[in-house]
Amino acid sequence: MRRLTGALVRAFLVILLIATPALMLPGVSNDSTQIVAFVAIFGAALVIFEYASVYPGLVEFRDAPPFNRIRFAALFAMVAVMALMVQGQEAPSVVSDLFASAGSMAGAALDFPYSPVRLVVLMLPETTAWSHVVLVRDAAAVAYLVAALALVVFVVQVRLLGWPLRRGSFNVWVNLPTFDPTAGGDVVRRLEKEARVNVALGFLLPFLAPAVVKVATFLFGTVTLDNPHTMIWTVAAWAFLPASLFMRGIAMQRIASLISAKRQREAAFGADDYATA
Repeated sequence: MRRLTGALVRAFLVILLIATPALMLPGVSNDSTQIVAFVAIFGAALVIFEYASVYPGLVEFRDAPPFNRIRFAALFAMVAVMALMVQGQEAPSVVSDLFASAGSMAGAALDFPYSPVRLVVLMLPETTAWSHVVLVRDAAAVAYLVAALALVVFVVQVRLLGWPLRRGSFNVWVNLPTFDPTAGGDVVRRLEKEARVNVALGFLLPFLAPAVVKVATFLFGTVTLDNPHTMIWTVAAWAFLPASLFMRGIAMQRIASLISAKRQREAAFGADDYATA
């Protein structure tokens, strides 16, 4: 019952995340509402099946909080803040003006040559209105800062608070369901390799994604991000996916270090027992 209750709470939070832009932005069409409802139901069902089950499925680090909680909080903060910024253009309020001012300062600070935020701005067509360019720039800056803050929080959890051993032992099978320890090769080396790949992708993706989109415009047409929902989710994905890869790489390296340390302790105990005998 406790596991099912937790799954239902998580499913509700996922529904709230997906529906936040539709709830906050004015003038949402019926078609958009239906799409949002379908995606929210699908996401909630996936979460219920994953967290209500005893056996692992697809979600990594399911029983190693707060890994997934930090990622969810970061994504929710990105979507909510960007929705407030867009809402403030048509229905300004004290809260929307506050976040718009913060986004403007962040956008001005991070919009320098070769920065990820500048690359997102350059991804837009030249005919884009200046007000929309500023909105996309500020939204990208805010999302990037939220992603960086999530990384800092997770590093603190790992370095200072001893993640993932604060709640006991770490079960590799449950928390890494897509990683097969028996696939061949040393487990520590495979984990370290995956960690390096994830960290490298997390660093390069904010720079590569706008360039790839810019090249793809020659084949599929220009990307304007005029639709508020498209802009919010595109910018959120651009900032969230690299941060998620960074966190996964750090977590993989942490697990590899724990396994290596355990091997060294067992080898030392074995040597002591042999010397005593």
